[in-house]
Amino acid sequence: MSATRPLVRDSSLVWLAGGVVGVSFGAISVAGGLPVWAPVVMSVLVYAGSAQFSAVGVLLAGGGPLAAAATGLLLNTRNAAFGLAVADLLGPGRATRLLGAHLVTDETVAFALAQPDHGRRRAAFWISGIGLFAVWNAGVLAGALAGSALGDTADYGLDAAFPAVLVALVLPALREQARLRGPAALGAGLALAATPFVPAGVPVLLAPAGLGLLYVYGRREVAG
Repeated sequence: MSATRPLVRDSSLVWLAGGVVGVSFGAISVAGGLPVWAPVVMSVLVYAGSAQFSAVGVLLAGGGPLAAAATGLLLNTRNAAFGLAVADLLGPGRATRLLGAHLVTDETVAFALAQPDHGRRRAAFWISGIGLFAVWNAGVLAGALAGSALGDTADYGLDAAFPAVLVALVLPALREQARLRGPAALGAGLALAATPFVPAGVPVLLAPAGLGLLYVYGRREVAG
């Protein structure tokens, strides 16, 4: 228990951010005209924050279910790479791997991979993943029930919660491994440059291009 306590403490920041943004998602969905059950069911079955926001945005703008689903799938393509990165952390058994795949998010993967060894990475993945899933869905339900009573959720700056948590998670790795700083800066620069020109959520799909710089560094080290 003492070994997992620091993981629970640290991942609680991710849970808090998830709950806050979940409230925003539920409130926006219902205030826009969707029934209370819609954001709740979507959060349980789909469980993908940026994809959910984009899909609901398409629906509220008058787009059909197919367009909303296509938008969500596009934004979630990054989870394929995330799944490969944590595949060895899920454990044996089809049911376990299926559940683990459902819990893969930017925040959970970042928190898990920031740990120093395999055992802590596996524990961090499951602790942060299960906790975030529970708090996110509780937040969505609360926001959906509150509906329009919260007013414009953008006024609270809730959209900044998740990015702030992700930055906090990756900073230790950037401090300790200098070779990661160049690729991270390149990926961030590409995402920022694309933000004014592409739909929300798409810039993060461009950020992994920074890994190409890491690949070049790796080849140089091997050659040297």
